Amino acid sequence: MRRDNQSSLSEFLLLGLPIRPEQQGMFFALFLGMYLTTVLGNLLIILLIRLDPRLHTPMYFFLSHLALTDVSFSSVTAPKMLINMQTQSQSISYSGCISQVFFFLFFGCIDNFLLTSMAYDRYVAICHPLYYTTVMSQSLCFLLVTMSWVSSFASALLHTLLLAHLSFCGDNTLSHFFCDLSALLKLSSSDTTTNELVILTVGGVVITLPFICILVSYGHIGATILRVPSAKGICKALSTCGSHLSVVSLYYGAIIGLYFFPSSNNSSDKDVIVAVLYTLVTPMLNPFIYSLRNRDMKGALGNILNRRTLSP
Repeated sequence: MRRDNQSSLSEFLLLGLPIRPEQQGMFFALFLGMYLTTVLGNLLIILLIRLDPRLHTPMYFFLSHLALTDVSFSSVTAPKMLINMQTQSQSISYSGCISQVFFFLFFGCIDNFLLTSMAYDRYVAICHPLYYTTVMSQSLCFLLVTMSWVSSFASALLHTLLLAHLSFCGDNTLSHFFCDLSALLKLSSSDTTTNELVILTVGGVVITLPFICILVSYGHIGATILRVPSAKGICKALSTCGSHLSVVSLYYGAIIGLYFFPSSNNSSDKDVIVAVLYTLVTPMLNPFIYSLRNRDMKGALGNILNRRTLSP
């Protein structure tokens, strides 16, 4: 990758979270606990789905990939943030910063596509239950997941290549706890018009379009429920879709608020706080929202624990 006028810049300084020095220890323990909960909770989901044959269905197939993506997504930013908080270091190398941007965008895009696939799965299950097994075939599920990974890789690579061709001279301080793409563009001394145009166009594909597809899916689900209203049908729909809707609202709400309505102040604490929401809080809550309150997941966990208890 070409780096024009960047020989004097070999690292960036991450200012981190807007917290006072005397609060560093408390927040370090808090965020470490959140990160460990994210990793262990999502790995537990993957393990349960892998071990219990009853969970080998399209919904849980997508959920296992979402859990893997959530672990990876949090691991892009949280470990570096925790290390910096513990060592009082603020530096990150240029190559480390560019790599962080790539993997952050990569796993973030995968989340968008997987949430859309899960919405489509729920749409077929509720609106066309008789054709569910035919429509949601194993080949279609693999195709949707593969397209999610390939499309996300292409999108992240495009943004990263364009970023790597920008010049960064003088100020190398980022008012963030990780290398955020929008913060880096504000810091660059080059013309970022092309980068911003690509963010708007590609962002419309990887964020806005999946979000619209989710809304359309739930529009059809709502229309189907209202067509034959019954307490049992409504309860079943809420139990099936409530968890997904909760995560979609939290995840997309944070991203849209941050990237589509950015703050005019480069050092705004709001951006950092919202980033904590979707990089740490949402991935941590997913195991609880999606699975640990789910009857099938509870049953799978109980079976594994009973098997271990009964084994000699």
